[in-house]
Amino acid sequence: MQYSAKKLTVLLCSLLLSANVLAKDHFKVCWSIYAGWMPWAYAQESGIIKKWGDKYGIDIDVVQINDYVESMNQYTAGQFDGCTMANMDALTIPAASGVDSTALIVGDYSNGNDAVILKGKKHLKDIKGQNVNLVQFSVSHYLLARALASVGMSEKDVNVVNTSDADMASVFGTSDVTAAVTWNPIVSEILQMPNTYDVFDSSQIPGEILDTMVVNTKTLKENPNFGKALVGAWYEIMGLMQGNSAKAKEVRTDMAEAAETNLAGYDAQLAKTHMFYTPQSALKLVDSKQLYTTMKHVAEFSFAHGLLGDGAPSAGAVGIQMPAGVFGDKNNIKLRFDPTYMQMAADGKL
Repeated sequence: MQYSAKKLTVLLCSLLLSANVLAKDHFKVCWSIYAGWMPWAYAQESGIIKKWGDKYGIDIDVVQINDYVESMNQYTAGQFDGCTMANMDALTIPAASGVDSTALIVGDYSNGNDAVILKGKKHLKDIKGQNVNLVQFSVSHYLLARALASVGMSEKDVNVVNTSDADMASVFGTSDVTAAVTWNPIVSEILQMPNTYDVFDSSQIPGEILDTMVVNTKTLKENPNFGKALVGAWYEIMGLMQGNSAKAKEVRTDMAEAAETNLAGYDAQLAKTHMFYTPQSALKLVDSKQLYTTMKHVAEFSFAHGLLGDGAPSAGAVGIQMPAGVFGDKNNIKLRFDPTYMQMAADGKL
């Protein structure tokens, strides 16, 4: 079959137009203040994200959102291509809403940043019968459930009181409140009050409260350079911020200022955050059976609290794909832990 020059031009334009519908060159990701996510502030401020974007011929805006839940809602609504969020929230907000999402980077796990705190009592079992103030259905709620299970109790043994994180410290200072579950820096603030005790924290369930950069799966599939640039920038910053060199302290000081604290305050938060400073360390967890077990716990908690949607028939209603296997409905996979891009970083192929 022969084509005229005019027809070939039309065909070529049509093909280019089709390609452009899939591929794009401008992306937006959002983050909120938390010890493990401050590197994203530095990525934007230092120009490192621009450098990696330029390498792959794309532009990435890294935007701070002051309200954590709002950041995830905006991502779910399609206003951002990626967003920082904990593993449970990734399942219960975008994935449960039908937005196919990929945990591109597993950056850290909470290793004491989240805690169950009692007033006047030193042992977790003393929580029985108490009102417990926490952000309902958050990772704090999950931590409480895991803590209670560790001493043979359940949520039936306490009364959960939904409390805004913004009000938690002031509320705990009142005489009526005797138990709370929250996260840093609120934990540190409360523990400075007299007669308060950390009776269970996230270091006792290591690797379960994971902090990730989640991106839209369709966007990532159509634009692999987006994933490469984000992962490349992330691990460059990981290399810069760790250790006690003058440069590392300078980088962490910039992050501390963005988090409205000082270097000592930020380092104290990092001490209770198990950062995966190398892609190899992140891959060790992502590739493990432990991740499968963790997400099973998370899914079961989420289902028990109605967080997978009104019509969810079981904890496996939303499929979760991991290197160790798929938990839940294989025909409804909406959350994926994809090690592809972290493996590229580990192999030096970015």
